[in-house]
Amino acid sequence: MLAFRLIRAPCAFLIEVITMGNITESYETSAKIFPNKIAIHTNRQQINYQKWSELVNQTANWLHSLDSENKTIGILLPNGIPFLQLFAGASKAGWIAVPYDLKWKTTELEKRVKLSNPSIIVTTREIYDRIKQIIPNVTSLDDSLREISRFEVNIIRYTQENLPFYIGFTSGTTGNPKAFIRSQDSWVASFDCNRIDFEINESEHVFIPGALIHSHFLYGAISTLYLGGTVYLLDKFSPIEGHSWIQSYPITTMYVVPTMIEAFLKQGVQINKFIKILSSGAKWSESSKMEIYRIFPNITMYEFYGASELSFITVLSDRDGMQKAASVGKPCYGVEVQIRLQDQCLAKHKEIGKIYIRSRLVIDGYLDHAGKDVHSIRDEEGWATVHDIGYFDEDGYLYIIGREQNMILYGGINIFPEEIEKVISLHPDVEEVAVIGLPDSYWGQVVAAVVKGKGSPLELKRLCKKYLSSYKIPRKWLFLSEMPYTTSGKIARAELIKQMESKVTSDE
Repeated sequence: MLAFRLIRAPCAFLIEVITMGNITESYETSAKIFPNKIAIHTNRQQINYQKWSELVNQTANWLHSLDSENKTIGILLPNGIPFLQLFAGASKAGWIAVPYDLKWKTTELEKRVKLSNPSIIVTTREIYDRIKQIIPNVTSLDDSLREISRFEVNIIRYTQENLPFYIGFTSGTTGNPKAFIRSQDSWVASFDCNRIDFEINESEHVFIPGALIHSHFLYGAISTLYLGGTVYLLDKFSPIEGHSWIQSYPITTMYVVPTMIEAFLKQGVQINKFIKILSSGAKWSESSKMEIYRIFPNITMYEFYGASELSFITVLSDRDGMQKAASVGKPCYGVEVQIRLQDQCLAKHKEIGKIYIRSRLVIDGYLDHAGKDVHSIRDEEGWATVHDIGYFDEDGYLYIIGREQNMILYGGINIFPEEIEKVISLHPDVEEVAVIGLPDSYWGQVVAAVVKGKGSPLELKRLCKKYLSSYKIPRKWLFLSEMPYTTSGKIARAELIKQMESKVTSDE
C-alpha cells in the first residue's frame, strides 16, 4: 500500500510516503509472474527468480530452526549469491544481518563482533580455519549451505513487518567503531527513491561492480531484486572486466563510486551504450563530468548525496548536473531537509549552516557498547544530522561546504582521522600527530599524516599495517618541528592542509 502528500517550503522540502513491508516481500510474486527471469548473474552462476525465491525461503526456514534469542547473523563473505542469499534470508526470517569487511584486521573484526553480538557468523572455509579460535560462533559457508539445502522451499513462518534487519558500522570522533541498526521499513521506503528519483523499474539490468560490504552496492543489489530487475554482480571490481560486462550483457544501469569511473576513464575506451549511472561518494568536478560524457556519450547520470545513518538525502540528475555542477541536488522523494544556523533558526538561501534531515529512511539509532539498547539520532520532532555543513541556493539546490567532524572520504569510503592518529601515536618517537584528507583527482581525498617527532615514514607505515586496514594507511607524510594551533589551542587542520599541499613527502 502506498500513499503520499507533498509539502514545499523555501528551505525545507517534504514528500511524506506511507509504505510498509519486508525487503523480500516481492520475491514470491516475481517467481510467479516471471519464474525463469534471471535474478542474479555472476561469473560462475545464474539464478532465476523461481530458484532465488526458494533459496531465500530455505535460508529463512534454516534460521528459524536455530531458535536463537539474539536472531543476528554475521556475514563475512566475498561477493556472490551466498552473500545476498544470507542477507535476504535473514530479513525474511525476521533476523538481523551484519556484513563484516574481509579487509578488516582481526582486531578490527573483534571489536565489531563484540558490538553486534551475532548468534552465528558465516564465512569461507579459509577464513573459518584462521579465526575459529578467536571469533565466537563462526561456521563455514559450505556447512551452512549444506544445512540450508535440507529445508523446505516454501516459507514456513512469516515474520512481522518493520523489524530491525541490518547492522552497519561507522565511527565516532574517537575513531572507535559505532554500530547502527536499520529497520525494514527504512529500506522499503527508500525503494520509492529508485522508482521516482532514478526512474528504475523491473525491466532494468543492473550492474553491481563493487563489494557488497559497502551499503551503496548492497542496497543496489537488494533494491533491484525487490523491484524485479536483474543483478549483474562482479566478484571483485576490475575496470577491464567491468568494461567487458557492460559491452557483453544488456546492462541498463550501473551503481558506481567515483574511483570506478576514474578507472574506466584510464582505459580510454568509449562505451556507446545507453546506460544509467548512479554515483555515490566524492563530488564530481565539472571537468571530470565532461570526461565521463566523453567515454559514456549516451549516459543518464544521477549523483546522490547521503550517509549511512540517513540513507538518500539529495539527488542531482544529469539534466541539472552541468548548470548546478557544484551542487549535490534537490531532496529525494520522501526526504525533508533543513539548514540550521547555530541558534537553530532556519537559514535563508545562501546562508551556511548544519544540515538536518527528516525522513522514514533514517536509521533506528546506534547500539550501545553492550549491543542491547538503541539510541536514536532523531530529536523530538524526528530530525537527525551527521554534522555536515552546507546551504541551499535560491532554486532549492543543496551545496555541501564541509564535514564538521573532519571525516575523510576516500573513494566512497568514510575514514576517520582519530582512529589513525591513535595508532601512529603508539610509536615512542611520535610527540603529536594529525591526520587530514588531501584533495585527489582519483580518490576524492587521500589520507595524509602530519607528525611532530622523529619516527620515519617507513616505521610508521609498518606500525599502521599492524593495526589498520590498508586503505586507512596514510599515503603522504609531513614532519614538523611544531604544530600550528588555533586560538583555542586545537591543531589548525586547515593550515596543515596548506602546508601539506606545498611541501609533502610521499611514501609512494
